[in-house]
Amino acid sequence: MVKSRKVKKEGLPQPEGEIRNIDKPLGWTSFDAVAKIRNAYSRAGVGKVRVGHAGTLDPLATGVLIVASGKQTKKIAALEHLDKEYEAVIRLGVKTPSFDGESEEYDHRDISSLRQELIEEVIRSFEGRQEQMPPMFSATWHQGKRLYEIARAGRSVERKPKPIEIFAIELLSYQAPEVVIRVRVSKGTYIRALANDIGEKLGVGAYLRELRRTKVGDFVITDSKPIEKHCEEILNNGLSGKMIRKGEEKGEENEPKLDTNQMNRENKMANGKIEESMGGVNEIDASF
Repeated sequence: MVKSRKVKKEGLPQPEGEIRNIDKPLGWTSFDAVAKIRNAYSRAGVGKVRVGHAGTLDPLATGVLIVASGKQTKKIAALEHLDKEYEAVIRLGVKTPSFDGESEEYDHRDISSLRQELIEEVIRSFEGRQEQMPPMFSATWHQGKRLYEIARAGRSVERKPKPIEIFAIELLSYQAPEVVIRVRVSKGTYIRALANDIGEKLGVGAYLRELRRTKVGDFVITDSKPIEKHCEEILNNGLSGKMIRKGEEKGEENEPKLDTNQMNRENKMANGKIEESMGGVNEIDASF
């Protein structure tokens, strides 16, 4: 009996595509932004174009969201490994189950004795390589389910810490009960978990009240455009094939650069295993 061979099905030919630096609005999931861009291409008559994002932002976060289309989606795995920078507002003296403003506050504590010097010292202590426990309200998989699905059902499960690196962290301001920090981190770092850990180390509890991603590799917030502006450009110009990045008006080459030293660091931290998810290309919306 001759066994039939499986023939790999090829997808539709994809245009060259483009990479867009979107300023994700508050309340949107990353996939909401992907769907909006995909719809704009459809309305522009471009046809069925593959679209995906390179690193999820929670609905309660704003800022730099990299969205790629066409053949540029092949670069998403590299873009996901770029360092990310955030500005975060952390509320001290209270906790939430989700480590952010998505759930109700509890365990209020007095912070009147806290001094800025101590807060700065504790914040700086988180710089460097370390292992971080994924929060229950996260998109990490556990036995076929996302952790946030289990958490919303009122249950908790044992998790394993994951290797991360905080390259730089600084206190920008402190006005009780809130601190504002700037932090640059490796792929897979949960800023919500960092906020919770800061609160635990200070002994007063804390949660992430506001988060804005200001940088992904060379993509910076000052170059980001609102999603409405991107959709307007698509409707007016179709699929230009250009990458919407700083310097394009000067004719500079705008290829996303993956720092090989950074990739090596992540290789070592993950014991040689590098996750290469397509960041929304396959319509999977994860929580960051």
